[in-house]
Amino acid sequence: MRPFPSRPSRRDAAYTLFEIMLVLGIIAVLVGSAIYLLVGNVDVARIQRVDADYQAITTQLKTYEMMNFTFPTTEQGLNALVTRPTIEPVPKRWTQLLQSVPLDPWGTPYRYAYPGKKNPASFDLYSLGPDRQESDDDLPKK
Repeated sequence: MRPFPSRPSRRDAAYTLFEIMLVLGIIAVLVGSAIYLLVGNVDVARIQRVDADYQAITTQLKTYEMMNFTFPTTEQGLNALVTRPTIEPVPKRWTQLLQSVPLDPWGTPYRYAYPGKKNPASFDLYSLGPDRQESDDDLPKK
């Protein structure tokens, strides 16, 4: 009988190259699967951001209307919410309502028109979407 339990040899205490490569391979498959599943969520997130921007800009446009009894003209555009317009009609009770005009998730400016073509009594506000072209798939569809 030995007085001390035997120590595992140095060779038995390490992982083999095969075991390490097997674990790395499993991790790579899991990460690849996760990325594949999340790719569709990026498009959904962009559409949700357009909706959030639409709501925020619409709120500020309605505030502008309450203060000045009209929306900014198409020529004044959304910049009328950031800097005081110099084009007629110049608002008498202007205040800065946005720090800057946001871009849509695809990096293009939101389109604004008053009076609107789709909403003649109000304004049109939309993003051109991922194709960046005027078409039926512009967002939001309201």
